[in-house]
Amino acid sequence: REYILNRTKEIEDLERDVAEMEEILKSGARIKKIIVEELREVEKKYGKPRRTQLYYKGEEEEGSPEEELPDYPVHVFLSKDGYFKKITPQSLRMSGEQKFKDGDGLLLSRETTNDQELLVFTDRAQVYKTRLSDFDDTKSSALGTYLPTKLSMDEGERVLEVICPGNYRKNLLLFFENGKAARLDLASYETKTNRKKLINAYSDKSPLAAVCMVGEEIDMALFSSDGRAMVFNTTLLQLKTSRTTQGVAAMNLKKNHKLVSAAPLADTAIKNISRYRVRSLPAAGALLKDEDRGETQMSLID
Repeated sequence: REYILNRTKEIEDLERDVAEMEEILKSGARIKKIIVEELREVEKKYGKPRRTQLYYKGEEEEGSPEEELPDYPVHVFLSKDGYFKKITPQSLRMSGEQKFKDGDGLLLSRETTNDQELLVFTDRAQVYKTRLSDFDDTKSSALGTYLPTKLSMDEGERVLEVICPGNYRKNLLLFFENGKAARLDLASYETKTNRKKLINAYSDKSPLAAVCMVGEEIDMALFSSDGRAMVFNTTLLQLKTSRTTQGVAAMNLKKNHKLVSAAPLADTAIKNISRYRVRSLPAAGALLKDEDRGETQMSLID
């Protein structure tokens, strides 16, 4: 009798399991949920950090050989509307104030050399590569070259930032409006051929608020739309391997507010550093005092 009861129970258990399997097979959502749970278990048990760089298919390539370029000091200027100027020191000394279109103004400027490459970041998560030598020397009185036309950008695409990567041996800090930050190896933007356009250049999950190139650990200052600021050292940001990483939460933001800018602390007007200093991320920062306000627009650094 006990044997029969045990076999009967096994049959009931099997019938229940079969019924549950049939219900799962009828539900696409349940199947996907099970797959996700199993993949997470595999990742948790066997996951390891990526050891190689990703190659993004679909990026445009141009295989022309590199030429020896004339090298001399230049000053570069970029306007908010995307006009770019390259001016020699001699011409800059003789010229007057920089000329811009009505409603336009200076976004950034820096000193560099004519043989440098340029990485032009846009609002479409794309980066255009070009060389300073591709631009004619001009004067302060000129409007400059309109980058969207020069680089054949997509219709409506806007220039957000321009950096000179040098030997690509530094790090790139990307700050997004949702308060996240990503630290990337600049070498991930280096190409063997003269590729002029890099797609999937950074995460498009949130608009890009600021880009900063760093060669060593420094203090950074972040500013939010509700008048808050925070200061942290870049050692708190770990290096990521994928260009499209969403990064990590850096600044806690209140509802309907965003991160509006980021800059090396040395380039800001902040005096009461201890008031805004944080030791871990994410953090909310503190309300910016009047004496710590000033020009917070980020400029390129070496």
